[in-house]
Amino acid sequence: MAVTVQSVIDRVQATLQDTSGIRWSSTNELVLWVNDSQREIALIKPDATATNTTVTLATGTKQTIPAAGNRLLRVIRNMSAASGGTGKRTIRLVGREILDAQTQDWHDPAVTGDAAHGPVVKHYMYDEADPRNYYVYPGVSGNAYIEIVYSANPATVTLSDNLAVPDIYANAVMNYVLFMAYMKEAEVADNAQRAANHYQLFVTSVAGKDQIDALRTPNVTLSVNRAVA
Repeated sequence: MAVTVQSVIDRVQATLQDTSGIRWSSTNELVLWVNDSQREIALIKPDATATNTTVTLATGTKQTIPAAGNRLLRVIRNMSAASGGTGKRTIRLVGREILDAQTQDWHDPAVTGDAAHGPVVKHYMYDEADPRNYYVYPGVSGNAYIEIVYSANPATVTLSDNLAVPDIYANAVMNYVLFMAYMKEAEVADNAQRAANHYQLFVTSVAGKDQIDALRTPNVTLSVNRAVA
């Protein structure tokens, strides 16, 4: 991330026709709204703050993403170590009801057979209603490390920092700050409409990126190749 918070604030003040800081003499509130916008972006488009990392699994089947995260995006593979390790067996997403039907006691650390707990994970399960937690199969016994991708909570930034979201979202951040600024003075003629316009630009910019990503993802080529094959 190379776009500075200051550069976004400068553009906001230019749009507000307040480059001298007469109306917005203090930028503290504007920076507060920059941070609000980053959290809104992560909420609307979780992969905007996607973080790829290796985690050490807890004993048992239930796992939780790092404290800085807000939701799991994907589990990739087993790893040989907590840091600097090499990739091992891949991990597949499965429906929990499948395992529940086949091995009802797979959560039990004393279970035997294919579900016996150990250091290697074969599958994981995820429930959107519980976005920070997930389950692994077999359950974990001993040291186990896996690579995951999760949506992180954006770091709180100050005026001297860079944005904590990718640079591509700089315009969205600016529009959100303008939305909040105009909303604060909604009693002034036309400001309520200006606020609504900037909020719509913000939502369109963030949510609309999903459509672009869907069209430009390498998985589109993968799907075409499968169809041809």
